[in-house]
Amino acid sequence: MESFINIEKDIELWGGVECTVNRVGNNYFDQLRKNGHHNRLEDLDLFAELGISRLRYPVLWERVAPDGLDKADWSWTDRRLKYLQKLSIRPIVGLLHHGSGPLDTSLVDPNFPDKFAKFALKTAERYPWVDAYTPINEPLTTARFSGLYGFWYPHGKDDRTFAQALLGQSRATVLAMKAVRKINPNAKLIQTEDLGKTYSTPKLRYQADYENTRRWLTFDLLCGRVNREHPMWSYLRYAGIEESQIEWFLENVCPPDIIGFNYYLTSERFLDENIENYPGFPIGGNGREQYIDVEAVRVNIESPNGLQALMHEAWERYKLPLAITEIHLGCTREEQLRWFAETWETANSLKREGVDLRAVTAWSLLGSYDWNSLLTASQNHYEPGVFDVRGNQPRPTALADLVKKISQGQKFEHPVFEAFGWWKRPSRFIVQSTAVIQSLAEKENGKKFIQTDKLQIRKLLITGATGTLGRAFARICETRGLSYHLLSRQEMDIADRESINFALAKYPPWAIINTAGYVRVDAAESESESCFRENTKGAVNLAAVCGQNKIPYLTFSTDLVFDGNKKCAYIESDFPNPLNVYGQSKEEAEKQILEINPDALVIRSAAFFSPWDEFNFLSVALQSLVSGETFKAANDNFISPTYLPDLVNACLDILIDGESGLWHLANQGELTWADFARRAADLAKLKSALVIDCSAKELNLAALRPVYSVLGSERGILLPSLDNSLNRFVDSFKAKL
Repeated sequence: MESFINIEKDIELWGGVECTVNRVGNNYFDQLRKNGHHNRLEDLDLFAELGISRLRYPVLWERVAPDGLDKADWSWTDRRLKYLQKLSIRPIVGLLHHGSGPLDTSLVDPNFPDKFAKFALKTAERYPWVDAYTPINEPLTTARFSGLYGFWYPHGKDDRTFAQALLGQSRATVLAMKAVRKINPNAKLIQTEDLGKTYSTPKLRYQADYENTRRWLTFDLLCGRVNREHPMWSYLRYAGIEESQIEWFLENVCPPDIIGFNYYLTSERFLDENIENYPGFPIGGNGREQYIDVEAVRVNIESPNGLQALMHEAWERYKLPLAITEIHLGCTREEQLRWFAETWETANSLKREGVDLRAVTAWSLLGSYDWNSLLTASQNHYEPGVFDVRGNQPRPTALADLVKKISQGQKFEHPVFEAFGWWKRPSRFIVQSTAVIQSLAEKENGKKFIQTDKLQIRKLLITGATGTLGRAFARICETRGLSYHLLSRQEMDIADRESINFALAKYPPWAIINTAGYVRVDAAESESESCFRENTKGAVNLAAVCGQNKIPYLTFSTDLVFDGNKKCAYIESDFPNPLNVYGQSKEEAEKQILEINPDALVIRSAAFFSPWDEFNFLSVALQSLVSGETFKAANDNFISPTYLPDLVNACLDILIDGESGLWHLANQGELTWADFARRAADLAKLKSALVIDCSAKELNLAALRPVYSVLGSERGILLPSLDNSLNRFVDSFKAKL
């Protein structure tokens, strides 16, 4: 597989902001407030710099007129739509995005369509120049989540509520476009829906067939196709929908000007009644049989159809212009790049094959919150998008560079394209079958998946083959499909320039991650020469060579560069003042590295705990408690423990993003070593009373530690909370017992 994607300009590049305002009970969840765009007009400048031609943008009913049209507040949308005009970005205005309207209505309110149409009319009157609308995003998906699965308001779990919600939204869409076109007759309907398909075992084929017929209902209704001969007519009648309500769509045909499909790896599903093959997975059913409903790419079926085949199905069915209106992937950065690049190339292939495909949409520009819980809980689970909003300002990720290169018609290169995404690697399967996996591996990898001479592939070089951190990077690179080489000291002595040059000639890298170094904090007090050789001289040597050869470089520092006199979390701009030799060696390395190579990435972290290392503080503490032994820990040093898998994943993401300078990466939370051990013990249901408090002085450690070395960040909090990570660590620990 090539390490670049070729750019073709036959297709427009659009953008979109995840803007859902959904209702759970009487609570509204507003993505625009979570991602901060509500307060940042300047985000639109960032979007314009990407070179997008259109932007899916919210003028949402619940936000503008929560208390009725007579009390509507248009100030927020006035300012932003005017600014989009100035930037020459054409908006595709959305009026409802997985919502159900203000508190005085709902998706099953008989007056919902008329109320919605009045809001649409007011919108068009205020912005008569807007020429494209998505009145309601994904009506079928919203009806399923609100009327069939009970996740969102009105929390129905029956066919009648689902059917009412779908027909209500579809009717509202037709009436809204009629209202809009009174003001702007040329306004286009760009109707979005999830591009899904269901597969199954032979026994559940009837259920898959039903879902595969139902998936087209949004467009079949709008196009006036649902008559008595339509396979869903009888279902809608069974669900309690009157004939006149269905026939209304035959008399009020409103075909989309562009059909927009939202495609995710979760869009294609597989149904399997063999529940025992899926331990821990939620069990669903249809009232007749129980089964597991999983992503089709996770199962050993011949192969799900994929985006190209499904778009062909839609084209043959409707012969209307198509667009890909969402393709977000909540995953690691290289997988996001692979997903977008694969979609772009597929779109261009479809165009060449005669499909009238108009655009691909970069979604979501600002990422999304809490979709892992389907927006039913406010847990602040964030998935970055083209920009990462976890810092003071949105930070462009590697996706931003990819999108910009596409808009400019330039070739985009990156070594991550030398491997396929996880959805095409054999390791994706839940139910493992060696024969099928081997067959699919050969079929899918074929001539593409790293078939070139491995010495020709640029690898990620990782120093520190025997260390905890180096081994963790190797393990996670394996999982993420990143080609790497883990270097031992014999292969490269970082304190020896000649050794470095020899290794780089033998293993040409696209980046270097330095995890080697002297780590014995207390021994460093009497072995300062060795400590400075490894931590300072070696790290600086690598920085210099990487700078000379334009190789991205990542290395590590520590919270021990601080003296502990501060009483709130240290940030990157705080002045270091180490108390021990180890901290001094790291602080000197930081200074020299960033002087000779400003593009280097220096990560300060602290107090590792890992599921793969039996000798870290927390593993030793819990093992002692399992054995019924007491465990002594300091109660006067405050730290910010860092879960190693979280640290490594975040480091790889920002390395791929091309970040540089100092970053603090630690899990959110602060506590003493003793409280750290007790909290883990409580989660593991062990006797936390066996943890014995003591002072740091009582431990007779040779090196002085700061009493407070908690790390915060002014650049972005990229790691999850300490509680989140501790739960995962304890689950892993218990699984080994």
